[in-house]
Amino acid sequence: MTVTATRWTDRLPTRVGPGVHALAIASLVSQIGIIVTGGAVRLTESGLGCSEWPHCVPGSMTPTPEMGIHGLIEFGNRTLTFVLTAIAVAMIASVWRLRRTEPVLFRLALVLLGIIPAQAVIGGITVWTDLNPWVVSLHFLVSAVVVGFATLLVNRTGRILRGEESVAIRPLPKAIRGLGWTVLATAAAAVVLGTIVTGTGPHAGDAGAPRHPFDPEIVTRLHTAPVYLLVAATLLLLVLAARDPRQRALRRAVVLLVAVVLLQGAIGYWQHFTGLPVVLVMAHMLGSALLVAAATNVWDRATGRFPL
Repeated sequence: MTVTATRWTDRLPTRVGPGVHALAIASLVSQIGIIVTGGAVRLTESGLGCSEWPHCVPGSMTPTPEMGIHGLIEFGNRTLTFVLTAIAVAMIASVWRLRRTEPVLFRLALVLLGIIPAQAVIGGITVWTDLNPWVVSLHFLVSAVVVGFATLLVNRTGRILRGEESVAIRPLPKAIRGLGWTVLATAAAAVVLGTIVTGTGPHAGDAGAPRHPFDPEIVTRLHTAPVYLLVAATLLLLVLAARDPRQRALRRAVVLLVAVVLLQGAIGYWQHFTGLPVVLVMAHMLGSALLVAAATNVWDRATGRFPL
């Protein structure tokens, strides 16, 4: 048994190559994808398509014909957890022999795998509480945090693949580092408050699901407040990065964030003034995941933590 295990591990990568980086990208894409499919469950009113957890219905792990299309949609979203698990396990295997030379990669890979069962339990609590909006928000926010970790993993595998592992990073200006933290904090605040807006709105995931008793107009205005701060911080950071020709990576990250913020803002206002159509709400959820990734990318570079 020992010989077999040794031979098997000997086949694992000993350096960060294109395959390892591709798995990191797959991790990020799949984590964003599960957010979108989770949104589809809610927007099609399939949140209770499986009425039990971990079973779909009493006595059956799979949906029954009586559950109709809603059962298939909810069960389909649950089965995607196995896809995420497979990618996470493959990611850990790809960096297993690098766990001492590149411990950050290994720890990030462990985080991505470790959060999956926690998310499954939160999903079960969501069903048990009949889609309580606070629990639904927690379910989304944990996924958003995982998107952030996956972004860091993509950054670091990409940096090593490009041969930048030995590059010494000088301390970045204090203003840039401060704006990097501001970008991360305001983006996080916008996403958190956005879940409250969602929990107050009409798309509950099921006709009988509880809703927040807040005024939709007030919580929407609260949600936009950190967005304005995010826009200001992003533009200031873009100006500072543009003045320093050595900050090409940071400039690219900020430009990407500008594009995501503008698109997300446009979709947000569009959906608000058109009565929250399902297609736009779905696009806004995708935008939220992209915002987390873009803001994390900017923070990682602006604070000087990249590529360390």
